[in-house]
Amino acid sequence: MPSTSLPLVQPGSFLTLHYRLGGPTGDIINTFNDKPATLSLGTGQLSPAVEQRLLGLAEGTRTSFDIPAGEAFGERQPDMQQWVARKLLNQMGDPLEQYHVGDVVQFPTPDGLGSYAGAVQQVGNGDSPDAVLFDFNHPLAGQPVTFEVQLIGVL
Repeated sequence: MPSTSLPLVQPGSFLTLHYRLGGPTGDIINTFNDKPATLSLGTGQLSPAVEQRLLGLAEGTRTSFDIPAGEAFGERQPDMQQWVARKLLNQMGDPLEQYHVGDVVQFPTPDGLGSYAGAVQQVGNGDSPDAVLFDFNHPLAGQPVTFEVQLIGVL
């Protein structure tokens, strides 16, 4: 006789889900009004703190978690704020690009296989009027996080 129990999230599960990730200033990502996301646990697509809360949940579950400040994406690291010279920005992207405070810019990883993001904090300083100060911390680093999830499928 076939089992009627729903599949549970386990390490390495492949998930189809809607999720919302937000902090004190609002949502960073919300798929509930769009198509669902698909991802595999353990591949770094979600932070370990978020993945831990998904383990053991049954397909079809809709729930929300409040994650304490610093647990989901670590504490803010002051050394993750760095000035980038305009010459280097021109080499990595469009030389005509204009940068504005609040812009999020994707940078290639040194191996060229991935990317990481930096948010513009300041454009120009006394030493270099065209250098740009980027913050490479996750936008929710050091902040409490709300994670809402609806598990559509678990494989």
